[in-house]
Amino acid sequence: MAPIAVDPHTEQADENSKHNQVVIIGSGPAGHTAAIYLARANLKPVMYEGMLANGFAAGGQLTTTTDVENFPGFPEGVRGTEMMDLFRAQSVRFGTVIHTETVSKLDLSSRPFKYWREYAEQEEPETADTIIIATGASAKRLNLPGEETYWQSGISACAVCDGAVPIFRNKPLAVIGGGDSACEEAMYLTKYGSIVYLVVRRDELRASKVMAKRAMNHPKIKILWNTSPLEACGDGDLLQSIKTKDTKTGEIKDLPVNGLFYAIGHVPATELVKGQVTTDEEGYIVTEPGTTRTSVKGVFAAGDVQDKAVTSAGTGCMAALEAERLLAEEEDLSH
Repeated sequence: MAPIAVDPHTEQADENSKHNQVVIIGSGPAGHTAAIYLARANLKPVMYEGMLANGFAAGGQLTTTTDVENFPGFPEGVRGTEMMDLFRAQSVRFGTVIHTETVSKLDLSSRPFKYWREYAEQEEPETADTIIIATGASAKRLNLPGEETYWQSGISACAVCDGAVPIFRNKPLAVIGGGDSACEEAMYLTKYGSIVYLVVRRDELRASKVMAKRAMNHPKIKILWNTSPLEACGDGDLLQSIKTKDTKTGEIKDLPVNGLFYAIGHVPATELVKGQVTTDEEGYIVTEPGTTRTSVKGVFAAGDVQDKAVTSAGTGCMAALEAERLLAEEEDLSH
């Protein structure tokens, strides 16, 4: 990628500084939106975009998505990787210093907060007055045989992101899961697929009664009760079927589908702050209602760790503004 010119009206943080006002950990839509707002406010943000942190390339979950068609500003759609390259370019243009490294350790017990980069945990820590946690979440996967081969070639964890891709049009599709998300994704996919199989391990849906009723009554959705997926099969390039097992009879069948969508939940990447900020039972960071403020003053949570790309960008903006406000208040008090 060609070098990106930094806007001459903004100031950059010293790349070698051991202390910064604002450090952003994470590089998805939330992290970059926060970076853009902070850089334009001349707060010289420093971002750690991660080196395959949480199993993703810098840019987060969107880098695993083919065409993004539901983000404002891209009427023709945009590839996930291209979109995140544009986010990154805008952050750099306004002066954000980006390190392609992973923060592996945090100490939030007192301010300034201490943090260590991966492989430098034994060295002296670097410090920050405020930290924005934007490390995202990853979709739960089943790790079926064949899953890696057909990931993004028939298998996806985001129907809204990938459902309109041409390989799924007028083809039989399957959704794994029995909750509200699975029902929503199945109904969404009926716009594109010839039929949508909802593969449910049990003999009932975990979804709310309203969502379950909609799914069961939809003419293009067929629910396969007591069914577990065993293997993803295809021609080496594209998915063509999945092997399934009846959990009651043990019967194994081939289900011809060209698309397989996982809707079995997400895992937030919050191990870094576990035990230091309040999280809920699933590991998501708890924030004050209507804000990105966490249980630790000066630490903000934005994006999927807090609770899609549009939502993440919004909370990234909130985190930037709240960090800026806190720093301004503390500067006033110091004078």
